[in-house]
Amino acid sequence: MRLLGVAAAALCFQLSQAKTVTYDFNLTWVTANPDGLSDRKVLGVNGQWPLPVIEVEKGDQLVVNMHNGLGDKNSSIHFHGMYQNGTNNMDGPSMVTQCPVLPGSSFTYNFTVNQVGTYWYHCHTDWCYPDGERQALIVHDKDAYFNDEIDGEMVVTMTDWYHNMTEELSHSFLSPTNPDGDEPVPNSFLFNDTLNTSIPVEPSKTYMIRLINIGAFVSQYFYIEGHSFRIVEIDGVYTEPTEADLLYIAVAQRYSILVTTKSTTDKNFPIVTVADAQLLDSIPDTLKLNQTNWLQYNAKAPHRQAVLNVSSSADLYPFDDTKLYAYDQMELLPEPDISITVNVVMQEASNGEGYAYFNNISYTKPKVPSLFSVLSSGDLATNPEVYGTDTHPYVLGHNQVVEVVVNNNDTGAHPFHLHGHNFQLLDRYPAYGKDFFDYADTDYRVTYDPSNHTAFPKVPARRDTFVVPPQGYFVVRFVADNPGVWFFHCHIDWHLMQGLAMAFIEAPLQIQERVSIPQQQYDVCKAAGIPTQGNAAGNTEDYLNLTGQNMQVPI
Repeated sequence: MRLLGVAAAALCFQLSQAKTVTYDFNLTWVTANPDGLSDRKVLGVNGQWPLPVIEVEKGDQLVVNMHNGLGDKNSSIHFHGMYQNGTNNMDGPSMVTQCPVLPGSSFTYNFTVNQVGTYWYHCHTDWCYPDGERQALIVHDKDAYFNDEIDGEMVVTMTDWYHNMTEELSHSFLSPTNPDGDEPVPNSFLFNDTLNTSIPVEPSKTYMIRLINIGAFVSQYFYIEGHSFRIVEIDGVYTEPTEADLLYIAVAQRYSILVTTKSTTDKNFPIVTVADAQLLDSIPDTLKLNQTNWLQYNAKAPHRQAVLNVSSSADLYPFDDTKLYAYDQMELLPEPDISITVNVVMQEASNGEGYAYFNNISYTKPKVPSLFSVLSSGDLATNPEVYGTDTHPYVLGHNQVVEVVVNNNDTGAHPFHLHGHNFQLLDRYPAYGKDFFDYADTDYRVTYDPSNHTAFPKVPARRDTFVVPPQGYFVVRFVADNPGVWFFHCHIDWHLMQGLAMAFIEAPLQIQERVSIPQQQYDVCKAAGIPTQGNAAGNTEDYLNLTGQNMQVPI
């Protein structure tokens, strides 16, 4: 009884400390030139860019009143890494959980934050976040196990940067003139949305640095000359403190590291980021892959450029994130109730354009957002046919253990993100190192064999975005304990544009019990001319009749 009383008192204290944190976002176009090379139009908030960092504490109610004042572009917001337990309609991907917000319309995101760590938010409509709508989201934790060690903290974002609008680039990307699907090459790479940044520090102090790759395409290496660090968080999951000196951070991934400064202030140290050149089909002479910023001990001391002693990024050997064991010691989930195997294929379609496929299906958005199909289909919600063929839907039972195997038949790495969950990484081949990037040999391809694999870890690494190696595979597991429609997709935005995604319809009958749609969201759909009832084809008479559904371009 005493334990129950203590728990109840703690809960009451937590609730009493919770607050409502409100942001009013009017999306507007502004002009920016963060690399000093070209002015361009970017998507700002309240006339400003970069966007504001969202900061909350666990238990807070986060309210973002978003008005689309752009005039010529649809939008939405996905709060990347937020589980949205019970608020699936606040997740943000258009035509998955909501309708796109048209110019002149407003959408209020309102949910309770019941997790801690490093996240970010970004547009999730028609590939719009490379145009500027993305920024950090930090959930502070007064009970983090490493708090007593920290003298200060800072947020660092890294990103690729394009001088042209995504819409302009997409015309040449998805084109018969580009049948191989060569991704647009960035014009530069930014650090906290600028270049040549100094981060002031004091000697003999320990700082937590939250690292976030908010890019659209390119993974980046990160290190600080003369310093090692301890990794304490990946993607909102605390890890056992682990020593490292080089990280590989794919788009959408996050790390929190503890850096202890030196005792002297005689010089400053380069903070080095290096773009993964293996992802680029070509490298223009004007593109600088490595950037130097500084851990600044002394503002008057020289700020020298880093010198890379490697021939290419493939010579950099980062810490393997499969070795980052969860601090909460969550053990390996039991054998799966359902196992899903998908094969990644990038190939030319019949129209001459390059598309991306999971098992020969290239994700094509439905005519009704999938969540709305769940809510309007009654008992038929458990039938995957309701959601269309080309959304590639899987219906998951409540609390099932789900295993997903991704075999990568492509010669490029892919960071895969699951909405609404993090997942355990059981196996990945090859591991980080030279072999991870050595995909030139066409005989190299390896697929997962469930009867012949290395032993799974007792306490696996857990995060919401894992990288599958070129021509390799990974195996992940999660528990379907969060009813909702959850997107699973490559977070390289060009690949999402090509259709490298699928939908998990998790516990649809429980969704019907737990999720309610406010009138404003129906109004947003009405303004967009999008139906809010029916199957993927918009059919309300026969939910198993998919005549007229949106279909992928034939292979």
